[in-house]
Formats: sequence, C-alpha cells, structure tokens
Amino acid sequence: MSEHPRDRFDLIPDAKAEAAFLDAQARGRLHHAWLLCGVEGSGKATFAYRAARRLLGARPDPSRGLLGTDPYDHVARMISAQSHPDLLVLERAIEGGKTKKSISVDQARELPEFFSKSPSQAQARVAIIDAADDLNLNAANALLKVLEEPPENGVLFLVTHAPGRLLATIRSRCRRLAFPVWPQHALEELVRNRTGVSSGEASRIAAMAAGSPGQALALASGATLEADLLAQAWVNAETVDRAEAMSVADKFRGAEGQERFETLMDRLIAAVKVRALEEGARNLKGGGARWAELWERLSELPDRAAAINLDRSDVLAGALADLQRTKAARG
Repeated sequence: MSEHPRDRFDLIPDAKAEAAFLDAQARGRLHHAWLLCGVEGSGKATFAYRAARRLLGARPDPSRGLLGTDPYDHVARMISAQSHPDLLVLERAIEGGKTKKSISVDQARELPEFFSKSPSQAQARVAIIDAADDLNLNAANALLKVLEEPPENGVLFLVTHAPGRLLATIRSRCRRLAFPVWPQHALEELVRNRTGVSSGEASRIAAMAAGSPGQALALASGATLEADLLAQAWVNAETVDRAEAMSVADKFRGAEGQERFETLMDRLIAAVKVRALEEGARNLKGGGARWAELWERLSELPDRAAAINLDRSDVLAGALADLQRTKAARG
C-alpha cells in the first residue's frame, strides 16, 4: 500500500509554492482558500498536509524544507493518526470495501459546522479537500457557500487535478498555487534516495511516472511495480494467461482489494497508451488507431464500472478480452 500524503514528511513538492505560502503568512495576508493545481501525483496533497501541520502548530524542522515539521511532534502525530480536532479532511468515502465515486453533499455540509467553531487546540482550523474534482454538483454548491463567507481563523486547501472542471465561482474565490511536473533527473534522484534501487531501475520508474513524484514513489513500491510489470506483460504477450489473470482477480476483495484493482487498471491503461503511441509512430496498418480506441475504452471503464457497481473480477476479465481482440485484429 502506498504512503498517504499525511505521512510524508521528507518529500518537498515545490519549494516556490512553500515560499509563497510562508510569505503570505508572514505579511498577514494568508488567504482563506488555496487552490492547489497540477497533474495527479505532483505533491499537492502532500503540500496541503505540510501547510496544515504548520498552521496547527507542529514544531518546524528546517532540515525537511521550508514547511518541514518534526514527525515526532505531538501535533504531527495527531494529524497522522487522523485525530486532530482542528483538521477536517474530505475524501471519497469507502463503504462496503468500495470507494464511492464522489464526495457527497452530506460530507461537504460538514464544512460550515466545522468552521463555525473556534479552534480547539490551535490558532486556526484547517480543512483539506482531496480532491475537489471529486465533489458532486450539490457538494460543490455547499462548498461555495463556505467560500462566499470566509471563516474567521480558517484555512481551506482544495486539491485539484483539473481546475478547469471546477465551478468558476469556486476558482475565483481561491488563491491558486500551481505545482509543476518534475524533471526526469529529479524523479530519478527521488526514487534512488527513497528506495535504494539501481540507477537503471530508477530511470525506468522516472520515465513511467511522467513528471509525477507521487506516481514515481507509488511505482517504486513493490505492489505497484509488480502491477506495472504484469500489465506490460499482458499488453506485449501474444496471449494472456487466463489462469494467471483470474489468480490476480482473486485478490480484489475488500478495501485493500479495491486499491489493488485500481492500481492494476491504472498500469494496464498506461501500458496500452504506450503501445498505442508506438503503433501510431510505426503506422502499421491502422494498429495505432485500434490501440488508441482500446486506450479510450479502458480509460472510461473504471468509472463506468464503479457507477453501476460491477464486480472487479468481471471488469478485469472484460478488459483483457478487449485487449486480446485488439491484438488479434489485422488491417
């Protein structure tokens, strides 16, 4: 299981963003709402937790960057344990072992009540929405009401991978911080330092991560790297071993099983995308178009499956059957 952003203390997503935040705080112009923008895995949620720790009074640790804090400080430990009374985090809920498709309006309605109360242990109350893209329309409207009446001694962080999809009225009421993709060499260094893998392996992982430090760290974890290798094997082999696929699908039960399923589907979609680009570059009798169509179908599959509560094993079986048909097609 990959490390949650609330437990990351040594990853510095973007030093410029941290400097901008601290500068606003030092000048007494700390905005009540921050829109953290960038590709998924670029460190936005990690930044939100780093800033939250400092706002809630965790002991600074300059060796861990501008917003670094001591992981053994009692405030930091409470946040990691999800028990700090002055921090509210909205994420997609897990029910019956499955992650819901969106953040509900009932969850969003917790925000006004949370911010209506005075801080319990800190000088501020902090809320993190990870991610704002997951808010359904009613939840987004509930959030807007909070933004229209800024809470006293309250700070809100909205993580977004696609800010253009948010309501314009939400975007206009937030201060934006953009998180750039990381260069290849920085990702390689991150992976080597955090995992101790060889330079060659770090280079391969960095290339797959496409500028995302979060993705690089996830790929470097054993389970994700194993899923990536399996997905590549399925895409590049003549046929898929059905017995092997069903053995993998047996591990999809429960909340942990959902994470395995999502990781495997993510890596399968990524492997198909690479194959589509390769086939398109070689222009082999429409192969690029066929693989691009498969990529598009698979990209939509996880959300569609979640919407109608399909069995994960059936979803994987269907995806692999579609993959096999694409391989078998000619001309």
